[in-house]
Amino acid sequence: MPDQCVHKGCGRKFTDPDEDCVYHPGPPVFHEGQKGWTCCKPRVLTFDEFLSIAPCTTGKHSTIDSTPVPEPASRNVRTEYVAPPKPIAAFDGPQENPTTPRETQAPQRTMSATPQSPPASESDDNTIAVPANQSCRRKGCCAISTAKTNSSRDDEECVHHPGHPIFHEGSKGWTCCKRRVLEFDEFMKIEGCKRKKRHLFVGSGREDGGEESLTTVRHDFYQTPTVVIASLYMKKIDKGRAKVEFQSPTALAVDLPTIDKKRYKANIPLYGQIDTANSTSKIMGTKLELTLVKLDGASWPTLRSDEQATSEILQTGHAGRA
Repeated sequence: MPDQCVHKGCGRKFTDPDEDCVYHPGPPVFHEGQKGWTCCKPRVLTFDEFLSIAPCTTGKHSTIDSTPVPEPASRNVRTEYVAPPKPIAAFDGPQENPTTPRETQAPQRTMSATPQSPPASESDDNTIAVPANQSCRRKGCCAISTAKTNSSRDDEECVHHPGHPIFHEGSKGWTCCKRRVLEFDEFMKIEGCKRKKRHLFVGSGREDGGEESLTTVRHDFYQTPTVVIASLYMKKIDKGRAKVEFQSPTALAVDLPTIDKKRYKANIPLYGQIDTANSTSKIMGTKLELTLVKLDGASWPTLRSDEQATSEILQTGHAGRA
């Protein structure tokens, strides 16, 4: 019976212990939105790109995980004397020290979960042969094709996550289910919450060399009382062919082709009204940045009007005094 390699970045089943294994010997690192491995230099922004980082070490398969556990940063604890608070004088009415500057609250940044949408291809093209050792493209599914995959696929069942990974304040999980864990290894072992017949090994194949149409991209935004600064994350946007149109005070259209044959084209309904004449866009290395000038100065709980608003109350500008 074949064993399964536990090395990070491998995970393949093997019967020959002397077979070469390409893997990551170091633990993963997540810092300020960037993702990568401590054993090599590449850093990416999205989880799918993180999973596609090529392993940097060649060794032998193993059933024992020898990945070093990062040590917590040492903290120098200093004991300081804190003077007791002075007694408060009798309160006769509202008082305010005109020399004390009033605290201001920095613009708040809202991370919007990418709307859940099906992959570019829901199933494999039956006319395309599935090569051996091909991993299932659905998130959370660890299935790998074999030489017998093309002969019979009626018994296949794909257990996967239709949502997106979420990392927040040390906890890790998926937007499609409730379970949250602390360790990355535990996160990778969270069982999928949706079942589907047949795995997705090759998709449509894209043999015609055409562009890959993206139905959604990750986005976030922050705001002040006068503007909303939104970011649509997409690498390698072709500046010469990209188009951004502020169609109306409540809608904009984007057409973002990339130099690696991808394209995101969408009409985006906005939560609030904007000044189309003064709103601007800027294409950067990893994203499209939009500066949307508000017409009414109201707070936006979401960027798009078709997104579900959270229960958070977003506050911008000066914080009031109680």
